[in-house]
Amino acid sequence: MPIFIAGYLPLICAIILEVLGTSMLQKSAQFTRPIPTLMMAASYAGSFYCLSLALKAIPLGIAYAVWAGAGIVLIALIGVVVFRQTLDAPAMIGIGLIVAGVVIVNVFSKSISH
Repeated sequence: MPIFIAGYLPLICAIILEVLGTSMLQKSAQFTRPIPTLMMAASYAGSFYCLSLALKAIPLGIAYAVWAGAGIVLIALIGVVVFRQTLDAPAMIGIGLIVAGVVIVNVFSKSISH
């Protein structure tokens, strides 16, 4: 099975679910709103399940780095766009470094077969 289907497709699903779960964490208002709280829990559970599927084809360290890095970047963007939060220059530089790290791992690492 190609690595995209076996590894990266479930990893992409894991990232999307993790971002949804974290967004619902914000919407849950410290677990006082039941629907967002349940959506958060279900999203996190689904995210970890999909991450476990990705580990069949991608080494743990690589999968976790991509999952966490992409999640951080996407949540930061959602924070700015949806929740009207602001990022200062050091935050944007740090997020840029995370993106650079994920790209370097995926393009140049010999730890996974592309």
